[in-house]
Amino acid sequence: MKYPFEASIQEILSNPEKFVTPIFSSLESEFLTMPKGKGFIEYAQFEKGYEALKMVTMEFSKWNTGEIINIACKEPITLIVLRTMLGFTPSEWGYLATQRSGVSVSQNFVRALDRSIRLNPTSPIKITEAMKKRLIALIDIACNLLTNPAPEVNGNTLHRLDKADTSDGIHSLQTLSRIGVPYAMLLYERFMGRPFAGHRDSVSELIGDSLESAIEELLVGAGISYRKTKRAERIPGFDQAPDFIIPSEFNPQIVIEAKVTEDDGTARDKVTRIQHLAEICNSGEFHDIEVIACIAGRGFGVRREDMKKLIIATKGKVFTLKTLPRMIECTRLREYITS
Repeated sequence: MKYPFEASIQEILSNPEKFVTPIFSSLESEFLTMPKGKGFIEYAQFEKGYEALKMVTMEFSKWNTGEIINIACKEPITLIVLRTMLGFTPSEWGYLATQRSGVSVSQNFVRALDRSIRLNPTSPIKITEAMKKRLIALIDIACNLLTNPAPEVNGNTLHRLDKADTSDGIHSLQTLSRIGVPYAMLLYERFMGRPFAGHRDSVSELIGDSLESAIEELLVGAGISYRKTKRAERIPGFDQAPDFIIPSEFNPQIVIEAKVTEDDGTARDKVTRIQHLAEICNSGEFHDIEVIACIAGRGFGVRREDMKKLIIATKGKVFTLKTLPRMIECTRLREYITS
């Protein structure tokens, strides 16, 4: 089984289809695991906040904003628990608090507060008067929503609070806290929201970083000069900056794009991006710049037509985590080895 980076451009153009299967067979997916990253809350920490909130509300039967603020200052993780009970993002919570109270709770404020707590879940919060007003607005709206039944809506819509623990207001909370959540309902709500979806979204950049780190390790090990670009950085001559430029942006000879996706729709978009990069590298002020694609994730292993486009655009220089160790010897990178 021959990989496209082992073939000549004539072989690739004459029959790109035969090189799709080798690429597909070398793709690996790590969607079952993900990095914790900064701000990951361990279950024991979360449970501590849950128990603190449960105690101050007398098993979720008496909701007093002042008492919740006091416990939140001592155990800030309770605010994360409160938001989780609502099922809102920080921005959504801030928006509703602003809308209902008239107090401006900006997205920046509530996001910064949420991140600060996740980074230091055991550090007490020191609040100013301005901050206290915003916390009151956030907690007031939370108390109101959690202690009242979810509003009725027409049959074609679903209310966000129509969940097992909030559909009937305070009665639902008391029931679940005392007898436990029925397993079937827990699984249903997990199905609706995808397990660890919020955390996966928050560490999406770290997931991509693992592939870039592997590339960087290869380049450093071979003593190859390179320029690693930053997110959304502008590089003269490129309307989209490649992830790596060899040897530098002042004399680009090789560019490397590192792409990770578990979704075939996103994979199509990323293939299109690499195709566009290849067009830039072979026209205008540039000419004959080698384009290398390093890919990972099951999303790339779905559409054969997209993979053929990628193979043609890069003239066969498509590598996966499995074949990455061969990237230097099978591309022009070998010309820049110094160690």
